[in-house]
Amino acid sequence: MPVVIFCGGKGTRLKEETEIIPKPLVRIGERPILWHIMKIYNSFGYSHFILPTGYKGEKIKEYFFNYPMHHGDFTIDFTKEERDLTMHTPAEERWRVTIAGTGLEAQTGARLKRIAPYITSEIFLLTYGDGVANVNIDDLVAFHLAHDKMVTVTGVRPPSRFGQIRVHDSGIHFMEKPQLQDTYISGGFFVCNRAVFDRLSDKEELNFEQHLLPQLAKESQLAVYCHDGYWQCMDTLRDMEFLNEEWNRGTAAWKSW
Repeated sequence: MPVVIFCGGKGTRLKEETEIIPKPLVRIGERPILWHIMKIYNSFGYSHFILPTGYKGEKIKEYFFNYPMHHGDFTIDFTKEERDLTMHTPAEERWRVTIAGTGLEAQTGARLKRIAPYITSEIFLLTYGDGVANVNIDDLVAFHLAHDKMVTVTGVRPPSRFGQIRVHDSGIHFMEKPQLQDTYISGGFFVCNRAVFDRLSDKEELNFEQHLLPQLAKESQLAVYCHDGYWQCMDTLRDMEFLNEEWNRGTAAWKSW
């Protein structure tokens, strides 16, 4: 079963980084957030990834084309007539990665439609290239199969933008970015039936969440898997700094590998 990760957005709210690289390549620690997302899925046994790209998509292609050299030691021998390359670090990941250019301005629905030829399974996984979570992917897939809907979306508790102070008789308790308990939002981490492609078009303005999901909800073809655990997106420089702080402290709740 393949995992599709949207990688085409411009990331304008993170322009300090995305003027140079696409948002999925913005780093948490020493690796791009895209790598972290792929590791989440891989920890549940998924190793086939399809990446619909757009803005600065060539950077993502270069990253994976030269992946061993980005993360390992090697020797290049220029003394021979044909340059000889020897890798000294074993390949860390056993992944199959398909990278498909889907246009600079296309919205998510159009991007998904354009990678349909690369998906042959009846079910596939789908998420965004800017959010991490400790979602149990096995439970998510089982939930989708049990409810027999065209699409399942993971509903998450959004973290507050601000720290929360609770004053008790016993003292003061400060919580950094606590979850908001009164609502769920879409956190990505979808499961989709292949039939969803019949509901999509190649029109660039077609947005997967804004246009398709409300229609599926009206038709009772949308299920929501409620996740009360960790979820955090990287929309802003503040989000990036927060995720890096968690990673560097060794408290990254999404690290399932």
